[in-house]
Amino acid sequence: MELSNKVAYLKGLIDGLKIDDSTNEGKIILAMADILDEMALTVEDISDEVDEVVELVDILDEDLGNLEEDIYGDCCDDDDCDCCDDFEDEQEYECVCPTCGDTICLDEGLIAEGSIVCPNCGETLEFDFSEIEGEEE
Repeated sequence: MELSNKVAYLKGLIDGLKIDDSTNEGKIILAMADILDEMALTVEDISDEVDEVVELVDILDEDLGNLEEDIYGDCCDDDDCDCCDDFEDEQEYECVCPTCGDTICLDEGLIAEGSIVCPNCGETLEFDFSEIEGEEE
């Protein structure tokens, strides 16, 4: 039995008992029944939304699995696989956009280009290594 049906049953019992709404106790019982009714409807709405989100996440998970299969194939399911070592050896760096404060993950290839566009705000971020290269020499 759904929560709203249980609250409707409870309200029917209250009506059947002929609770007097002119007494303090009657006012409290009727107010509590109304609150329970609103709560039941809210809980059912949230439950419906959660069901929709779970269904959407399941669809996205399946699509992501298909995409991984298309890109990596079956070889990466095996722990002894050497075909993906190129991805694992790649060094990653983080940089913070001075305009929006977003943290951006970069690999050596992106850094070597000298600049990137922040995906969050569109600001062009430039990398200058002239001071570091001068110290290394």
